[in-house]
Amino acid sequence: MNKLSLLILVLLVVGSGFIAKESERTVSQNAFTRGEVLNYKVHYGVINAADAVINIDEDMNWVNNRPCYKATVFGKTTGSFDYFLRIRDTWRTYIDTASILPQHFYQNIEENKYRKTEKITFDHSKNVAVVERIKVKEPRKAETFKIPDNVQDIVSGFYYLRTLDFNKYRNGDVIKVKGFFDNEVFDMDVIFKGRETVATKAGTFQAFKLVPRMPDNKLFAGENAISVYLSDDKNKIPVLIKADMFVGAVKVDLYKYSGLRYKLTSIRNHQ
Repeated sequence: MNKLSLLILVLLVVGSGFIAKESERTVSQNAFTRGEVLNYKVHYGVINAADAVINIDEDMNWVNNRPCYKATVFGKTTGSFDYFLRIRDTWRTYIDTASILPQHFYQNIEENKYRKTEKITFDHSKNVAVVERIKVKEPRKAETFKIPDNVQDIVSGFYYLRTLDFNKYRNGDVIKVKGFFDNEVFDMDVIFKGRETVATKAGTFQAFKLVPRMPDNKLFAGENAISVYLSDDKNKIPVLIKADMFVGAVKVDLYKYSGLRYKLTSIRNHQ
């Protein structure tokens, strides 16, 4: 996976609060519902580099005999970026409606000539994930990995974060993150930074600010390089994400939305 596509995915879901517990949980949530669609523009400096969509299917799906939300993230390059770096990437998760845990994860990566298709089946009762890599004209290969209690994948964690009551957090509080992606369990601290007013293409919003503490890497400039802004209302959707990279600034900007459970609270609405 190249840096731009990974960046799009990380920026959209990096604030996903994967808090691990000792046993499979039951989560009561009223922030999102079926049929929700969030549309974003990804800007690299002054250039519109990509479009991204996050949505929940209108139908209820059943996986592992459990009712699930079908949540999909799709990203594609646009304009001049699409001429030299064509990206059409899809990540999809089936999220247990009771626990907000992933039952099944799917990704299909298309980046120029590079292709990758992978499926993950989670068994939270046994704390294992079965990863199946799919290649054209090759036998399917499956590997089994040990996972911690209540682990999230990179998409389902985004929705779990929205179940949290941020009114209980104080400036500087740390949300412990745990997830499973690319055959590895990972940890990340997300720092709650209070509230700010932010302007987006969809409107001006009061928002909760979250800053994931990044490990040393060659992509982001420092451990506090990313800021995620969630709407300070019952929906708690990402309205704006900013990132400082070694090669410049990137912004993920909400410009359109539909199917929200509640009317989105904005200081000034541009829709």
